[in-house]
Formats: sequence, structure tokens, C-alpha cells
Amino acid sequence: MDTVVDEGLAIKFATERDSSYARWVASEGLDIISGHYVADLRAIELKPWSRRGGRGVFINHDASRTSNDCYVCEIPPAGGLAPQRQLFEEMILVLDGRGSTRVWNDAGRQVSFEWQAGSIFAIPLNASYELVNLSGVEPARFVSSTNLPPVMNLYDDVDFIFNTSRDFPERFSGEADYFAPKQETKGLLLDTNFVTDAVELPLLSAKERGAGGGHVRFSMAKGSMNSHISEFPVGTYKKAHRHGPGAHVIILSGQGYSLMWSEGDEPQRYEWGPGSLIIPPNMWFHQHFNVGDTPARYLAFKHEGVAIRNSQGVPKSWISRRIGGDQVDYADEVPYIRETFAEALAKVGLEPAMDASYEAELADLPPR
Repeated sequence: MDTVVDEGLAIKFATERDSSYARWVASEGLDIISGHYVADLRAIELKPWSRRGGRGVFINHDASRTSNDCYVCEIPPAGGLAPQRQLFEEMILVLDGRGSTRVWNDAGRQVSFEWQAGSIFAIPLNASYELVNLSGVEPARFVSSTNLPPVMNLYDDVDFIFNTSRDFPERFSGEADYFAPKQETKGLLLDTNFVTDAVELPLLSAKERGAGGGHVRFSMAKGSMNSHISEFPVGTYKKAHRHGPGAHVIILSGQGYSLMWSEGDEPQRYEWGPGSLIIPPNMWFHQHFNVGDTPARYLAFKHEGVAIRNSQGVPKSWISRRIGGDQVDYADEVPYIRETFAEALAKVGLEPAMDASYEAELADLPPR
């Protein structure tokens, strides 16, 4: 729950709420949707973005405006966005359509690749790039997360951020296979800069998150931003957890709902399906429930600051609260969680399939 104070106190801090980043978005002629839930990114209203040659809108919860952002952009049929280079990182998920991207550096090396709905890729730091819609009939739409907010707030210089001639060859030097799909994994990390179809991508086992689901992580274009895909079966739900601000959770497949709450408050419920966006506020617990008849899968765009880690480098959101982490074990849930889940499934003629997950947890459950 948001903490509201006396208006007199709020006025004293009003000027500090403004930022170079927010002023830049306004100068682009675009809106910032301030919230932590969007029912359908495919249906969200966009405004003309004259500088890019498309349409767009930014989506930021207040807590993420100093870490990373999210925006939705549409490329017109048979059109393309204006070429751009940028001293910040960007990760893209294609929502609808098909197209191509060309990426090049000042040394004259360039790479082109094609994408479709469900593709994920990253823009290498300060490389020039352009996005083109290959359909002459339908627009192409994508959602992107960047770490522009801290960069813009730090430098407050648009020309420097978008027009600095500087290659970063350790990040991108025009390798021919830079955007080729790859299968090599290092632990849970998939070492690739391009995913052809996030919905069909094979995942790895991640029993620590519960529900017998799959998981895979990315750190594309050698950037500081990262992301992951998680999937959980029919009739199951993930363990509740919390972390820092800036995770943008995009539903890829399935039907369900999420609960989000700050400690001590009542959970707030958000229904979702493919294209929904959930942005958990800073250190709010959140939990995802599958009430559909197919596995549910989501993509989370993040920056490293989200992952509050222990001394071994493990995110505390993967560690039981019983030993100082930020993940709630199934055994420690309040009755409301299981009761409302069973009720939601009953409405669609399904039953919970959680008994195996509850039992499996007991083998490694730390004492209270």
C-alpha cells in the first residue's frame, strides 16, 4: 500500500520528484504510464514518436525510474524506425509482427538478422542500429527495457547519450554470428544474444523456485542488465519472493493471476494472460499462479540491482526466509494462498496439482 502523507510535506519534496529522464520522455512527446500493472501491452494506447518514426509509450513504476525503464513501440507497415545509437543498454521482446534489425559500429562492421513475435535480443552498447518492419500490411510492436534512467539522470545531456562516437569492441565488434541462436548454458545462464521464440525456448530445471517449473537466465550483449524466463505447470504456482525495483514481468503464455504485497499489508491481485505486464514495487512480495489449462510462462526484464545477493552470489529471492533470504516457503504460507488458488481453479473446472511440490520442499526445508 502506498504511504500518503500530508500535502504540505509532499510540496516540500515536489521538485525532487522531477528528473532529467522524465523531462526527456516529455520532450519526446510521449507519456509515462506510472503503475505496476498493464493488462495487455498489445492493446495499450501509443502516441506518435516523431523522432523515431513510430509510435510509443513509456511504462514506469516510480521505484524503477532511477534504475531501468520499459517502453512499448510500434513500427508502421513497410516502415522502419530511425537509426539510433545510445550510451545505455536495451533488451527487446517482439510482441507482434516480423522484421529485421541491422547493427553496425564505427569501424564499419555490421550484422543483420530477422525476428518474429516472441524473439528476444539486445542492442550492444553504443552500436548504431535500425529496426525495420518486413510486413507491408501489419504494424510490428515490441516492448523494451533499458537502463536509460540512471544514464540520463547522471549526464543530463541528450547529445552525449545519443551522439557519441565510441566503439566498445569487447561488447560488439561485428561478429557474423553475434545474433545467431545458441544453446550453450553456464549453470542457469544461456549464453546467447538472440532467442528466436521465447515461448518455445527449452528451459532448465529450477526446483528451488517451486512448482516443478523450468527456468533460464540471460545476460545479452555482455551488458549489466539481465533477464530470465520461468514456466510452471497447470494447477501450480510459484513461491512468493521479493527483490529490488525494476523487474518487468511480461506474460508469454497461459492464464493466471499474481498477488503482490508489501510486508504487513493485504495482497493485491492482478489477473493476467499473454501480453500482460507486472512491475513488482521495491521489496514487495509477489507470487504467480497458473489457473489455465496450459503451462504458464513469463519473461522478466531486469537490471542487476534487482538481485540482492548473498556472499556466494545467490539471489536472496531464491533463498528461504528461514535462513535470511527473501523467498517464502510453501510450508510458511498463510491459508489464504491455497484457499484462493483452489477457488480460482474450481471456477474453470480444475484442481490444484501442488501436493508433489509441497512434499518435495520438505526434504530440504530449513528449521524455523
